[in-house]
Amino acid sequence: MDFLFLDFLGTPAWMWALFLSLVLGLLILDLGVLHKESKEIGVKESMWMSAFYIAMGLAFGGWIWFQSGQQPAIEYLTGFVVEKSLAMDNIFIIAMIFSYFAIPRQYQHRVLLYGILGVIVLRGIMIAGGAAIVENFHWVLYLFAAFLLFTGIKMLISSDHSEEDIGNNAVLKFLRRRLPVTQGLRGESFFVREKDGTGRLKTFVTPLFLALIMVELADLVFAVDSIPAIFAITTDPFLVYTSNIFAILGLRALYFALAALMHRFAYLKYSLAAVLIFVGSKIFVADMLGIAKIPPSISLGVTISILAAGILGSLWATRKENEAT
Repeated sequence: MDFLFLDFLGTPAWMWALFLSLVLGLLILDLGVLHKESKEIGVKESMWMSAFYIAMGLAFGGWIWFQSGQQPAIEYLTGFVVEKSLAMDNIFIIAMIFSYFAIPRQYQHRVLLYGILGVIVLRGIMIAGGAAIVENFHWVLYLFAAFLLFTGIKMLISSDHSEEDIGNNAVLKFLRRRLPVTQGLRGESFFVREKDGTGRLKTFVTPLFLALIMVELADLVFAVDSIPAIFAITTDPFLVYTSNIFAILGLRALYFALAALMHRFAYLKYSLAAVLIFVGSKIFVADMLGIAKIPPSISLGVTISILAAGILGSLWATRKENEAT
């Protein structure tokens, strides 16, 4: 069992094994026991599930504090908060994807299930590659920081996404040209065997499969923002990956709560943009002040303050609309 105490990406292998075992257990509990059948998840159940996943993410941060100390724990928590907030923006895109393909709520959980499994693998590959690049070329952090500044400013001035943007997506157009697609859904199936125009049996993909591809593509796009953001907070691969995965694990539950309340978060996009600008500017500010990095406690406090201002401001601005509803 000596291999469990060997370092893997700067962290003992047993810590990685413990984390992956915890994630696997949560997935089995959520997807294999509580929600193994197709059904619509209500807002109340979604809120309880979201609270559970957030509590698990915070508890893991407490364990890191106990195991590795205060600074790694605060860096993890900062990364968790940033990734969770960026995931909220991703939820709005996913909601538009489901609306575009007219996916009923009882089938949406299946797409999100496979989407999250794909995210766990995809983020692992991207983070491992990013960690190797940062370790050998430290100056890449400045490129990450500049990219975050650019993305934050672009988010401030750009218009909101629309379902028309999804329909005009080049990947979706390519898939529709290359793949035989059924005219409508076939339950929760991604693939079906049906007769084509000549009477031959042929494998078709369903709109549910196209929705899954678009959800994975949306996460890939958001990962381009979120991974540089977390590397600007910490370069420890263990903290980067664990904060990412714990933030994403509750995405499926959070979706069913926020999808019904999207109209209440009018200013969320601007607070997310401000967070990206703040995280991106930290490296340059630290250089100007002649310090190694902005203290993690300050980063966490500023990040939470910006997000709280955006959420509370949104809820206050839309209170009359909510009362009318």
